[in-house]
Order: sequence, then structure tokens, then C-alpha cells
Amino acid sequence: MKKKFRHFLNLNELDIKDMNLILSESHKIKKNYKKKKFNEKKILAMIFEKPSTRTRVSFEVGMKQLDGDVVILDHADTQLGRGESLEDTMKVLSKYVDIVVYRGSNEKKLYDLSKLSTVPIINGLTDESHPCQIMADIMTLQENFDSLDELKICWVGDGNNVCNSWIHSCVHFNYDFKISCPPGSFPKKELLKRIGSSNIELYEDPYEAVKDADVIITDTWVSMGMENDPERLKKFKKFQINEKLMEKTNKDTYFLHCLPAHRGCEVTDEVIDGKKSLVWSEAENRLYAHQAILLWCMNLI
Repeated sequence: MKKKFRHFLNLNELDIKDMNLILSESHKIKKNYKKKKFNEKKILAMIFEKPSTRTRVSFEVGMKQLDGDVVILDHADTQLGRGESLEDTMKVLSKYVDIVVYRGSNEKKLYDLSKLSTVPIINGLTDESHPCQIMADIMTLQENFDSLDELKICWVGDGNNVCNSWIHSCVHFNYDFKISCPPGSFPKKELLKRIGSSNIELYEDPYEAVKDADVIITDTWVSMGMENDPERLKKFKKFQINEKLMEKTNKDTYFLHCLPAHRGCEVTDEVIDGKKSLVWSEAENRLYAHQAILLWCMNLI
């Protein structure tokens, strides 16, 4: 009988007990910084089909702080760039390492790999989702609010993979999640129907969407692999997070951005560097959330 692994693929597939376990461990790791250690050496392999800064550094540093080690694989430095299939690579990696982070484009490939692997797989990002980021985001909100229930959270901009993972999180938390995008840029209807949360609302007018928001979230309008299309940027112009938009919340509203940010496009300097910006705490918390995910996947919490 094949052993069942704790893969970390998408948030809607976790049960609330495990979601809370990972978040609780994230806070403990931050409070007791550098004190958590493996009882025996563990090795993490990270496969990158897409560039990475925060995901790569936070997982690498996090693993080493736990007294583990890391192997990095990308197309330029391995046989992946010379035609070896990712599937064949995974079959071999499963014999060498204890856990794998995969960061690529195709979500189906992520799930195919999880079926082939004999070690846990972590979704480091696909074109459809970015669950590790949302764990750090939720951890950050927990540090700033007594409860997430009944929070009013508003996503403004492109309904991309990060937005999708926020939608996945709605199965676990009772916050209102408003999404404001230009026509044609909303998350897929199939996803919204599958999650089925009555707390998700869609708006074409960002100024209407942000009313009474406790938190506003955005991301770049130009994802990896996209060109800076002037027409696309023009379409998003009124969705910029600036002081004028923030004032429409009628509250002292927090701001989140997963980074990298294109200052002057989706957000202004005044907002991202402002007193209510949680962007830098959010980025720091990637380290602790990722350590907690590693421990959870390996049944160590």
C-alpha cells in the first residue's frame, strides 16, 4: 500500500485543523526564532521553472535554520534544461531527498508530480495558485487583528494566482472577500463556483469595492512571462492603490502586497511605504510560515 504523504498543494484541500496547526506553528517559530531544530538531518530539493526571490530565500534559509540542507535545481544548471523530463527527475529526487518544493507554470504538472513522488511536495507557485504566500499573509493579519472572522478584505487588480489562493482560503475563514478587477481579469468562474463561498463578491469599480475594507491587497499587473503591454496597463490604471483609493475605505486600512512591486503602477510609494503597510512584515513572515509548512509536511508538528 502506497504511503499517504502530507503534500502542501492548495489551501482548499487542507482541513481547518491542519490550517490552524501550520499557522500556530508559524507564530511559535517566530516567537522562538532559530530555536526549532530537526532531530536528524533533512534535505530539501527546490525545483525552479520560474525565477524566485522570496520563495527561494525563505525556504533555503528556513531549512538551514532547522539544521537541514537544500539542493537547488533549475533549467540552466541541470538536465532539465537538456530535455530530461521533470517526471524522470522527480523519480530520482524522491530517492535522494526528504521533501521537494516545486515552482513552475503548470498546475496539472504539480499534481502529476505529487502522484509520482515518494516524498512530500510543496507548491511554491504555479500559474493557478500561490498557497505559501497566503499562509504568510494570514499569519500577518493574525498579528494585527484579534480575529479574522468578519474582517472585510478587498483584492484590487488582477485576479491572478495569488488571488486564487485567497479564494481557496475562504473555505477556512469567515471573512468577507471582495474582488475588484477590470472586465476580463476576474478569477475563473469555475473556481468561484467550486469554492462556493457566499462571502465572495465581485466588483468592477474599485472605489465601490474598498468601502469599509479593513485590508486591501494587490499584486503586480504584469505577471512573470507577460510583456509590459501598454493597453493592459491602461486597462488597470484606475485600479492603482494610492492614497485617494485608500481614503475611500473610511477606515485606517492595512495594505498587503506579496512583492515584487512595480511602484507607480499597481501601488504608489506613499502606500507601500506608509504606516499601514504590512508588506515588510508579510515578507518576513514567509520565513516562519515556510518553516511551519516544512515541518507539517514531514509530520514533525
